[in-house]
Amino acid sequence: MNSKSKIMVLGSCFADGIGKRLQSEGFDVCLNPFGTLFNPASIYSSIERMRGAQPFTERECVEMGANAGKICSFSHHTSFARVEASDFLENANARLKEASRAWEEADTVIITLGTAFVWKHQPEGRIVSNCLKRPGYEFTHELLGLQEVKDLLNAIISAAPEKEFILTVSPIRHLGDGAHSNQVSKSTLLLAEESALDHGRVRYFPAYEILLDELRDYKWYAQDRVHPSPEAVDVIWERFLPWAEAGD
Repeated sequence: MNSKSKIMVLGSCFADGIGKRLQSEGFDVCLNPFGTLFNPASIYSSIERMRGAQPFTERECVEMGANAGKICSFSHHTSFARVEASDFLENANARLKEASRAWEEADTVIITLGTAFVWKHQPEGRIVSNCLKRPGYEFTHELLGLQEVKDLLNAIISAAPEKEFILTVSPIRHLGDGAHSNQVSKSTLLLAEESALDHGRVRYFPAYEILLDELRDYKWYAQDRVHPSPEAVDVIWERFLPWAEAGD
């Protein structure tokens, strides 16, 4: 990766942080064109959508729950939601068109996985990127198996032989299912990303390890004791940029 690279950044809110830092440094970055994505299945689906450039349709419009009074889709973060379906589709498809072009031009792809847990909308069992505040009974919550995550990463990388990939695991803990389940999830992601290194044009950046092993004191965390503090993000960023540019 260098100053002339065209970069696609996909993944969790940690990816948002890294992507914005790259943009502020003048890099050509397309950052999460569907909004923040946490699980590998949703990232895979977003890449397939960009590759195919298939427009979103009214059939994919979903009314948000909790009396939000807005329309979104299960493929998007709620920041894409609009009051009218036509406005949502216009914005979503404009972003998709830009993202499809950016994907084709990108020589570097940075993917940050946040969790191996997924939500499936019933009865079709489709994995969603966002539950859109709809009632919990509409979804089931499941952990992807190690082989499933490996297969998803392999499919993403194999379909883009012209691109270099940088993989990370978000250091932000997902504690909704408890500390143990978070560790199982993160371990699944770490093992899957380790296997992806066999491709040869894939590198792993240890953001997860830097925060949890080197910056383990809670002074490096925000008040919620889950997200890294701005100072911790600074430390990780200062390590990431020279590492990425060095190519090793």
